[in-house]
Amino acid sequence: MKRIASVFLCSLLFLLAAAVLSPAQGTNTAAPSSSKLQGLDTLANQAMKQWKVPGVAIAVVQDGKVIYAKGYGYRDVEKKLPVTTATLFPIGSISKSFTALTFAILKDEGKVDWDQPVRSYLPEFEMNDVVASDRATPRDLFSHRTGLPRHDLVWYSSDFSRDDMVGRLRYLKPNKSFRSTYQYNNLTVMTMGYLEGKLTGLGWEGAIRQRIFAPLGMTHSNLSVQEIEKTDDHALPYELKKEVVTKVPFHNIDAIGPAGSINSSVDDMSHYLTFQLGDGKYGGKKIVEESDLREMHSPQTAIPDPPPAFSLPGLGHFSYGLAWVVTSYRGHNLVWHNGGIDGFYALLTMLPDDHIGVVVLTNLAHGQTPEVLAYNVYDRLLGLEPMPWFDRFKELDAKGKTEEDQAKKNKPTDRKTGTHPSHNLSDYAGEYENPGYGKIKVAQKENALELSVNKLGPWPVENYHYDVFQVPESSDSVAAGEKFQFEMNKTGDIDRVSAALEPTLGEDITFTRVPEKLASDVLQSLTGDYLLNGQSVNVALIGDVLRLTVPDQPKYDLVPTRGLAFEVKGLPGFSVEFQNNASGKISEAVFNQPNGVFHAMRK
Repeated sequence: MKRIASVFLCSLLFLLAAAVLSPAQGTNTAAPSSSKLQGLDTLANQAMKQWKVPGVAIAVVQDGKVIYAKGYGYRDVEKKLPVTTATLFPIGSISKSFTALTFAILKDEGKVDWDQPVRSYLPEFEMNDVVASDRATPRDLFSHRTGLPRHDLVWYSSDFSRDDMVGRLRYLKPNKSFRSTYQYNNLTVMTMGYLEGKLTGLGWEGAIRQRIFAPLGMTHSNLSVQEIEKTDDHALPYELKKEVVTKVPFHNIDAIGPAGSINSSVDDMSHYLTFQLGDGKYGGKKIVEESDLREMHSPQTAIPDPPPAFSLPGLGHFSYGLAWVVTSYRGHNLVWHNGGIDGFYALLTMLPDDHIGVVVLTNLAHGQTPEVLAYNVYDRLLGLEPMPWFDRFKELDAKGKTEEDQAKKNKPTDRKTGTHPSHNLSDYAGEYENPGYGKIKVAQKENALELSVNKLGPWPVENYHYDVFQVPESSDSVAAGEKFQFEMNKTGDIDRVSAALEPTLGEDITFTRVPEKLASDVLQSLTGDYLLNGQSVNVALIGDVLRLTVPDQPKYDLVPTRGLAFEVKGLPGFSVEFQNNASGKISEAVFNQPNGVFHAMRK
């Protein structure tokens, strides 16, 4: 499936998206501006116009003080409501650092350790890789080195609960060996937040409010879509669709919350930034050991450098710490994290050795406005000759768009013409399930099919060739262009559908048809005695399950497949199909077995 749009972006300093529009005017200066930052307004408006960003808020901290805080543009374009320094924005994956900080606080209390197996605190924790299940530590989960690729569609498409998703980890295949490679993953950090909630008895949300928000004075920050929508001063989400800025709905991500559901303002985030640049205390009160703060900011896992064509002079090699990206900026230690979810993009970045930090919040998940502003601030405050960041990101943007357009133009096709599906469209309809990903639902709508993955969709699908169906390339959805392949069992029934929902896995995710649910009166009508090869066999309804009794054999449960057909549980290749007579009453049961087909008349 196409990479989920705007979902918890953790790009290496830039987003290669088609960028453009929305000028804005500065508002609400919250603190006296440093003389070195005079003129930043011009750059902010220039970047916002280039990338069509409706609204931006920025705060700069130096030596423990907020030296600049300002809002630009609109939090609500239609109503012309301005962004202020108190406007709430989702901060996306910057939330991960809050989850890591909570863990460090619990470590200081002697409740956990970075390097003990997660299973020692959470016995139900299990991954598909048995080595990772036994040995994975909080350090591994926070630094993205478990071998598990993103599998983002599991949470993005669903309303699975947090504990449900922890249980589904065991069914999600890795694509790398344990501790071999950095692979960004929201589910592993969610698991750590789930653990923190259990250890504190407060839930993750309660732990964040009590251990971080309260002592840091982050009085307006909250943790869910429901909460942010109730506030008087919050930004609305916008996306760039066909070069037009369009308002989109908030996407509820509460279940994955520890990886990205915090909402905050630059006023509140400046408190967090001040703390992160300090010694583990805030307002003279200790929050965490300074050594833990520094450890979170230190490299744990190497991140591959971007391709040379997209590298940026002035930035060093990348590593991932404990919920932070670690690199250098023009020779200065740089620690940062970004975050995006539908309609929003945020960046928190700091130079710890220089006691400087910048937070930028926007309500458009495209473009590099936050990076342009942050790096320009650093150049000014460090007294360095300014680098042309605006022009460089424009060039990278154009280069990325050109490559994307060229790739579309040169896209090879393997479509086989003149083919058709092997079955009637109605035979593909039904529910299919994967224990990790949930359900795919396929429905027939007149002479076409439509398909949904959990709560996403439904999308119309058209026959690509044979039993492969595709969401049209022109579709305005995260599934545009995705192909779904249906397969049949040995009896000729469509019983599986698969798709590349995690592209880096190298194989499709397969969903198996869910047995049809038959009404109890229908099941009851099938019960009775049948004469099979001269002996009487019995079909009885036990609870909501049909049970077959054959003399001198174990009892067998019958699992419904389609219509009045059932598989015999525990006997591959054995099935039973009940038949009606001319009057519509059940008259026989047809037993399909590897050694033949046998008819059993109802007695």
